[in-house]
Amino acid sequence: MSTTGLADGQGPGRKGPGGVPDFPSFDDRVPYLARLEDEERQALLARGRVVRYPAGTVVIRQSDPSSHVLLIQRGRVKVTAVSANGYVALLALRRPGDIVGESSALSGLPRSATVTALEACVCSALDRDGFLAYLQEYPSAHAKLSSLLVDRLRAGDRKTLELASLTVRERLAVLLLDLLRSHSRRTPQGMELTVALSKQELAGSVGASREAVTRLLGEMRRKGIVRTARRSVTVVRPDLLRRIAAGGLPAEPPPPRT
Repeated sequence: MSTTGLADGQGPGRKGPGGVPDFPSFDDRVPYLARLEDEERQALLARGRVVRYPAGTVVIRQSDPSSHVLLIQRGRVKVTAVSANGYVALLALRRPGDIVGESSALSGLPRSATVTALEACVCSALDRDGFLAYLQEYPSAHAKLSSLLVDRLRAGDRKTLELASLTVRERLAVLLLDLLRSHSRRTPQGMELTVALSKQELAGSVGASREAVTRLLGEMRRKGIVRTARRSVTVVRPDLLRRIAAGGLPAEPPPPRT
């Protein structure tokens, strides 16, 4: 398995089936706990204390000076960040086995992002000193953390590069397809995304305004591609969504000016 976050032989610009850009997922391919040997994993969890968070709880807040780490044992969280101009972007989705908060623990700097529980979560919390002591005692676990961070960095760089070549409409379609692959459930109406995201979070994730995303979702709704409700998106026609992502489905003409 490649440790770069890309499949072997896969470089920027590669497209998946149907010409749809094959972007990295919002999830880690291999979460941190799964990279560790049994002894390393048990030693790490033994140093933490179990904490439980109800759905919707902000467990880490951007710019806070805290430096503990969380190891997710049950549930999922979303990682978001607010830019200087007010954009709220979805950076990542983390699941059981993942680690969050490690950047501040390693650097001692304030939090760079906000982490929110998407559902009831059970985590193991370690303070900074305990986490750093663990990494010193288990150098191989430290090396695996470094590998994870490189994977995340390279995947993010690749995603930024490839998104730059797409229109906002195509970016939104790619985002919805990415979420559809790993964060959806089947309903009578279609595949409902199980990640509740606001239009502002969707907009920040594709580098667009909230108004542009609202307009594009409205277009997809009129074409029967998606159904939307408050913080809810159900994909009815993933085939048409893939065509949009590949640049093969024309956009609606803009409304005439009055």
